[in-house]
Amino acid sequence: MKEKSRENCKKFTAEFLATAALVFLAVGAVVFSMMLVPAMPSGVVVIIGALAFGLVIVAMAYAIGPISGAHLNPAVSLGMWIAGRMKFLTMLFYMLAQTLGAIFGAALLYVIKSLMTGSWALTLGGTNAFGDLATSLGAAIGVGLIVEVLLTFVFVFTIIMVTSRMAKHEAVAGVVIGLTLTLVHLIGISLTGTSVNPARSIGPAIFGGVQALQELWLFIVAPLAGAALAALVAKFLLCVKKKEEAPAVAAKTEVAVKPEAKLAKPAAPAKKKKPAPKKK
Repeated sequence: MKEKSRENCKKFTAEFLATAALVFLAVGAVVFSMMLVPAMPSGVVVIIGALAFGLVIVAMAYAIGPISGAHLNPAVSLGMWIAGRMKFLTMLFYMLAQTLGAIFGAALLYVIKSLMTGSWALTLGGTNAFGDLATSLGAAIGVGLIVEVLLTFVFVFTIIMVTSRMAKHEAVAGVVIGLTLTLVHLIGISLTGTSVNPARSIGPAIFGGVQALQELWLFIVAPLAGAALAALVAKFLLCVKKKEEAPAVAAKTEVAVKPEAKLAKPAAPAKKKKPAPKKK
């Protein structure tokens, strides 16, 4: 029991640290790039953000994958639970560790940015939002909801499939997952900022001002819904139906007799010994 608690503690700590790194490094790459070039073209921001998130996932997948599975995302943990790969209570602790890690990572960004600018206003940046002023393409609430559900579906579905026993891609799973997250961000950053991860959205939103908090609900509900749908589809595809046992049939045992087989010759009768001649 003590050993199991120790292993769980390692898993939760790994998820906390890795999610903090995800927010600090990936969101930080966007925030500090925009500080460096305030008028940076939106296309460049999209590329920087997509590469940053993808690279961090690749790094963390190989760093803590053997310890906790490197979820770094409540939506991924929910998908794994629905797919039958983790227990409900463990999933809840994973989600808690991930959320706290994201808040910690965002707090580090907020402190560093505030010290550099001299302003402690809650305008961290790198938050998820929808509406005319929130994103470069002005995605409305309906579009944002659809986008987040679909992108999370693609991301979580890929994770479950590529890490299944049937896939046998353990060596390259981290790269595949990282590249998938990069692709997802290339599509979604200009629409919603790309969440697909409730923890990633919660952390920066706390330090991102009133609008980020008001619109946070969408980036919790939509990713969880997309993850649940992805898990159900993946579970259906990975389900292997057991072969039904055929009813036992009494088969007649036939003895094969080769036509060329010859009958064994009967043993020759034993020769009678001649009696010894009598002496005269």
